[in-house]
Amino acid sequence: MAIRFDDRVAIVTGAGGGLGRAHALELARRGAKVVVNDLGGAVDGSGGSSAAAEAVVAEIQQAGGEAMSDGCSVTDEGGVAGMMQRVMDRWGRVDILVNNAGILRDKTFAKMELSDFRAVLEVHLMGSVICSRAVWPIMRQQQYGRIVVTTSVTGLYGNFGQTNYGAAKAGLYGFMNVAKLEGARDNIRVNTISPFALTRMTEGMIGEERAALYAPELVSPAVMYLVSEDAPTGIILSAGAGTVSRAAMVETQGVNFGLGITAEDVAAHIGEIDDFSTAKPLRDASEQSKKNAVTLERPPVKG
Repeated sequence: MAIRFDDRVAIVTGAGGGLGRAHALELARRGAKVVVNDLGGAVDGSGGSSAAAEAVVAEIQQAGGEAMSDGCSVTDEGGVAGMMQRVMDRWGRVDILVNNAGILRDKTFAKMELSDFRAVLEVHLMGSVICSRAVWPIMRQQQYGRIVVTTSVTGLYGNFGQTNYGAAKAGLYGFMNVAKLEGARDNIRVNTISPFALTRMTEGMIGEERAALYAPELVSPAVMYLVSEDAPTGIILSAGAGTVSRAAMVETQGVNFGLGITAEDVAAHIGEIDDFSTAKPLRDASEQSKKNAVTLERPPVKG
């Protein structure tokens, strides 16, 4: 069955180019009314221009779709509130939010200024929080909402020279884990995309000669699924180059040492602790408690 977004209203942040543009165009192609949000700044977040967002709106309109542009920064609470008001005044609802806006300020941790750490956290993490917070009451009132946040391999697994970016992207995973629980009763589903594609932020890592293979448009199908009516909630999809996989936090079953546990016990049995053949994903904190209860039922290991 075709995935459609007729009569749905979608906001995509950072949609003036790259991944955001691809998501916005695909949402519009599938029938959504789209808000193209983009500050229009440089990769490091400096500057600003409405031209990029307006160009994407023009593309959508030329193809017969409906769209509007917005140039507020996702870190500006007042600006985001104003964007939501304009959207509600025009279309009366918000069904989908794709948090895609981001910046880069890469340096090794030893050389990184705290201001650059804070700036990246503000855009990626707090920008997603501010936008999600702004749509939350609307989606609760509607009893319908789909939110996607954007993580990365740096947040999930690490990448040299990106402690600020990694911290922000890992924080979004934690945000999703709780938001999925709180949104469930109101039919608000929250998921995470981990893209790999050639954009302004990755052009130094992915050469132009591989542009077709790592086109941003190849990530958008996974995003469309995550914001669809039948979307799951609380999952991470890793997507790019025509591939889609699922990432998850997992935990091994563990070892019970009893109340007399020592550091030497841990060292002696690290192999068993580290046995990922027993690992599985956990849906929430209560599942982790249940897993621990099973471990505690086992006789304590000594020596």
